[in-house]
This record gives sequence, structure tokens and C-alpha cells, in this order.
Amino acid sequence: MAGFVLPVRVYLEDTDAQGVVYNASYFRFMERARTERLRAHGIDHDELRIRYGIALVLTGITARFKAPGRLSDMLYVGAEVADVRGARVVFKQSVHRGSVDGDLLCEGQAEVACMDLGEGRPKRLPDELLRELSR
Repeated sequence: MAGFVLPVRVYLEDTDAQGVVYNASYFRFMERARTERLRAHGIDHDELRIRYGIALVLTGITARFKAPGRLSDMLYVGAEVADVRGARVVFKQSVHRGSVDGDLLCEGQAEVACMDLGEGRPKRLPDELLRELSR
């Protein structure tokens, strides 16, 4: 796994009664990684709202579960920008156990749209953000 990686510990709240990571928990882990990836590149959700009047909203997500994560595992959640166009950003994501190159537990793709908060409609990403996301 290359690029941005967020380490995440699996807690009891992330698992089912058998101590296996509940499927929905992977979506939370991936959301955190996308947010932190943006933050690492100077893009903060509050600043988008205040400065530009926009929000990045999830419009679609897919996941393929390869192996189970378990209570207390250390996971490494990747988030890379795969495509940026107009009002849309696509992230390629993965979750590995034990190390950034450890067992692949889950892989997926998330599509995020830029929305004008005043109008409630899609809006092209500001050029400054397009440049930053394309790097």
C-alpha cells in the first residue's frame, strides 16, 4: 500500500459478539482515512464550509471484504485520490492488518461530490482544491 495511511486500532465497539469487525465499521474507518488524507493536504471540512460554502458529500461507496478483522487488531487504512473531475472525487481505499503491507481485509472505492451548501446542488470544485487533489 502506498500513499496516505491511517492506523486504526479495533475496539470492542467495532466488533460483533464474536469479536469480528462488523462490516459497517470498515466504512467508518475509510471515512476517517479520507478525512485525514484531505487534512494532511491542507483541506479541512470546516474551512470548505466557511471559506467556499461547499461540503464534500459521499455519493457512493463499494467494498469487497477479503478477510475478517478482529478485536485489538491494528489496521492500516489507505485513502488515495484515484480521480478528480469537476464536482467529483473518487478515492481508492484499502484496509490491511498488522502493517501497511499486511493481510488485505477490505478494499473499496468511495465517490464524493462537491455540493454548494446554499443551493443544495452539485458545484465544481474550486480550482485551488482541484489542483491540490490532483497532486
